[in-house]
Amino acid sequence: MRSGGALFRIVILFGVLFFTFSSEAQYRSGKVKWSGDGTGFYEMQDQNLVRVNPLSAQPVTIIASRDRLTPGGSRQPLAPADFEISKEEDLILLFTNTARVWRYNTKGDYWLLNRKSGELKQVGKKQPPQSLMFAKLSPDGKKVAYVSRQNIYVEDIASGKTTALTTDGTRRMINGTFDWVYEEEFGCRDGFRWSGDSKHIAYWQVDARNTRDYLMLNTTDSIYSFVVPVEYPKVGQSPSSVRIGVVSAEGGNTAWMKIPGDPEAHYLPRMEWTINDQSLIVQQLNRKQNESRLYVCDITGAEVKNIYTEKDKAWIDIKSRWNNDDPRGWEWLNKGNAFLWVSEKDGWRHIYRVSGDGKKETLLTRGNFDIETISAVDEKNNEVYFIASPDNAIQRYLYRVKMDGKGKPELVSPKELKGTHRYDISPGGKLASHSFTSRYTPPVREWIKLPEHAALQKDQSIAARMQKSERKNLEFFTITTDDNVTMDGWIIAPENFDSSKKYPVLLYVYGEPAATTVEDVFSVGNNRLFDGDLAAKGYFYVSFNNRGTPTLKGAAWRKVIYRDIGGINIRDQAMAVKKLLELRPYLDTARVASWGWSGGGSSTLNLLFQYPDIFKTGIAIAAVASQLTYDNIYQERYMGPPLETKEDYIRGSPVTHAKNLRGNLLYIHGTGDDNVHYQNAELLLNELIKYNKQFQFMAYPNRSHGIFEGEGTTQHLRTLFTDFLLKYCPPGAR
Repeated sequence: MRSGGALFRIVILFGVLFFTFSSEAQYRSGKVKWSGDGTGFYEMQDQNLVRVNPLSAQPVTIIASRDRLTPGGSRQPLAPADFEISKEEDLILLFTNTARVWRYNTKGDYWLLNRKSGELKQVGKKQPPQSLMFAKLSPDGKKVAYVSRQNIYVEDIASGKTTALTTDGTRRMINGTFDWVYEEEFGCRDGFRWSGDSKHIAYWQVDARNTRDYLMLNTTDSIYSFVVPVEYPKVGQSPSSVRIGVVSAEGGNTAWMKIPGDPEAHYLPRMEWTINDQSLIVQQLNRKQNESRLYVCDITGAEVKNIYTEKDKAWIDIKSRWNNDDPRGWEWLNKGNAFLWVSEKDGWRHIYRVSGDGKKETLLTRGNFDIETISAVDEKNNEVYFIASPDNAIQRYLYRVKMDGKGKPELVSPKELKGTHRYDISPGGKLASHSFTSRYTPPVREWIKLPEHAALQKDQSIAARMQKSERKNLEFFTITTDDNVTMDGWIIAPENFDSSKKYPVLLYVYGEPAATTVEDVFSVGNNRLFDGDLAAKGYFYVSFNNRGTPTLKGAAWRKVIYRDIGGINIRDQAMAVKKLLELRPYLDTARVASWGWSGGGSSTLNLLFQYPDIFKTGIAIAAVASQLTYDNIYQERYMGPPLETKEDYIRGSPVTHAKNLRGNLLYIHGTGDDNVHYQNAELLLNELIKYNKQFQFMAYPNRSHGIFEGEGTTQHLRTLFTDFLLKYCPPGAR
């Protein structure tokens, strides 16, 4: 998903504001570490691991003091980036000394603290340092399983005996985790699951031996350059072969699930244990990603049964769309006799209750609206909580509905708080961390009780602490283009605006199915790359959600972009700016600029090339210049297989239209970009050179897609961006 890292996504990490404690680590999940009973949560405080019980007379209990978290021979306690606590709270597994794997720090060292004996020991000590991934306790608390160097190991806690469950792991034969493209496009990283009875482990195996490497060249870290290979299936190339197996926690042979279909022509993005520990439930997508099948697989591999099938003319969204980008877990109900599933089959993203055999389904969220995510299941009260915004696509609220299909969705969020609400709800739905922001309200958080949505302490509630900012120069609006398309937008006016004068306008664009730019949040209108204040300098700053972006306007809105990235989204943006210039005569048609990163960089290039009469200046960062260079899962999902739709790929690619450049272009790319490869820059440069098009180009040596590595990089990028904009789209009134 080429969304430019944190640039195009609002990520809310819930801190402990109610008790004024602040977490010392940003945990891997980014979520509250709830206790199993849902009455409290865990966090680090002053280097101690504590349990916070908001409803208890003694709200804070130290689970592990800093002394207990200090290894022998060390003066400093461990600083965990994440941790897991056993159900009985007698064992604590700590993730430390982390290292980055593509996007996230998912490998490092693990330590296990036995609270009863006080023993603190390193897990997998015989493995190379900083090599363990996704370690987790068995449900019975007797073992720890982890991945190291593409193999899965189980360590007995009492004896320390380690058993290798797989031994064939290599860079291209991957057990218990995933290759680059599964991680990037399906959010799949943790690739194994303990059974509930602790007897077996189910895992993915990725065979990337037939997947070609993209070779990045590192020329800065040694006198001689060296190659950095990335197994990367580009569009038209077969995916890595993926299969799922089950192995005894004691070791032995793996039983492979005999899921029908060519493994190089299908994807397996989801797998979990069923309630009985004797079978798995697996989702399979076909290569086009427009057919989804759910299989129940006997763990011996003897029987595989297709229980649920769904088809779509465009694509079927993956689980991360409705589970906060976390593909793990399964919403089982009634002791495994039913589960929740999300589908757009009626044109809206809705929650369904599906029987365990897949034969009966019940629509729960009736109405012409989309849910965004499932927030929690309260089976005791037969309710599911979810995020939606039926009346305003750029806002978010918490709703709940009965799981019998007979009730209507009920608003849970305070109706007077108009904007964007986020929740992290405890197991059982008793407590929640609630965050609120809006265009006029900086983010503020509180702890609440559900279902009444009552603040645990009135003086620490959002109502008591919320501050508002007037932001008189910010306007949210809709605009209807000559194509009769109505889009949400925001615009920020310059300071001391005089409608009798002319001002430059800068468009912030993304435009693809991975992200939106217009949401009702306080951060709207920020530009971290401009070194200063755009409004103070005299710019209008504007953005729109075009058709094809994942806003809550129904499947037809989102999927109209199928086979037309670089076409319909670019026209929508161009026509929105054209209409804006017509409606607001104080906008200077000679000073219209656009900027974007990743997919937004691609949009900026296409706007500059396809609509040169409108756009005079563009800054494109880490852009896909040719859609034929990107990975198969993302690009084929939205553009179809290139053997059938190659002309669509070519028509939507900026390189095709580069010859039309008339304005001012600054193109920026990192040479170590494993996501949008540096070859995109050179393909574009060659095309511009061929037609004698003059432009500015900046290559950041060995930087990744986010272009942040290396001393001085961020400030250099800001200066480059700012100077170019000031020079070629001069600020201020005329």
